[in-house]
Amino acid sequence: MKILLVRLSSMGDLIHTLPAVSDLATAYPDVELHWLCEAGFADIAKLHPFVKKIHVMKWRYWRKHLTQKAVWQEIGRLKNDLQAEQFDFVLDSQGLVKSAVFAKMAAAPVKGLDWQSAREPLASLLYQNKFAVEVGRNAVWRNRKLFAQVFDYALPETLTFGLRVPKSEHIQADKPYYVFLHATSAERKLWPVEHWRKLLADLTQHQDCAVYLPWGNESERQRAQEIAAGFAKAAVCDKMNLIEAAQLLKGAQGVAGVDTGLLHLANALDCPLVGIYTDTDPHKTGIQPSAWAKNLGNIGSVPSVQEVYAGLAACVAAKEAV
Repeated sequence: MKILLVRLSSMGDLIHTLPAVSDLATAYPDVELHWLCEAGFADIAKLHPFVKKIHVMKWRYWRKHLTQKAVWQEIGRLKNDLQAEQFDFVLDSQGLVKSAVFAKMAAAPVKGLDWQSAREPLASLLYQNKFAVEVGRNAVWRNRKLFAQVFDYALPETLTFGLRVPKSEHIQADKPYYVFLHATSAERKLWPVEHWRKLLADLTQHQDCAVYLPWGNESERQRAQEIAAGFAKAAVCDKMNLIEAAQLLKGAQGVAGVDTGLLHLANALDCPLVGIYTDTDPHKTGIQPSAWAKNLGNIGSVPSVQEVYAGLAACVAAKEAV
């Protein structure tokens, strides 16, 4: 059975789908799973060994250049490529009109969330088979529940992201080290720079460790430099792709981060970590909690440096005890 999974973006959405892919791999190891996603997030899908083939689209670019002939040629090539695969069916786990339209390109039956369950109910009108999944639960659970219904298996009790990170000689880091994920797409989700600097001071005072600060754009690089300024053990990373970021996170003794895609990637890699929430509800968008993964804060409730330091220390200790 050959299936196309449609989960286009964002990074966090793709990561939240990975446990469902792991469930499917256990229930039906003979399924040939393909994944359609935004080109910028294809590296996330590549990290799961059960994904046979990845198809990419560039809607974030295409939508701004729809008057260009070359864009429509690219869309046409994607459509032809998908139809040539002759999928048994397509599963749109995103539940958006956009994702449903791209799912229809494959010219195979499309399955997805019903009117009450989809993020954009109109998307359900494009599905041949529709499934109800409880609204209000976290994204990981909702994806796993959808997959379990579509493929007709009992939802497993054990949750695993199932990632496999390739080794690289490009990532050279002094161990032990921590990673600070200070950057996020929305200003309201940021943790104050002075909080990061105090956390950095506390860590380097009590431990002989390095601290690495990755970034994705120029303003994030400047923030990283501001946080690291004056600390000999703090290093602003070079520009990284997602695979390199995964390699850095995988080797970390601990991770602290705001509500961003890389935080969820660290969670998927089973890193000891603390999620710092200032303007979003971690019960809906937070990391999957465990003995060594904790969410702190909430909408309008900014965690203190002391809370984050103590939480991070507890998570690291819990992981080391395993």
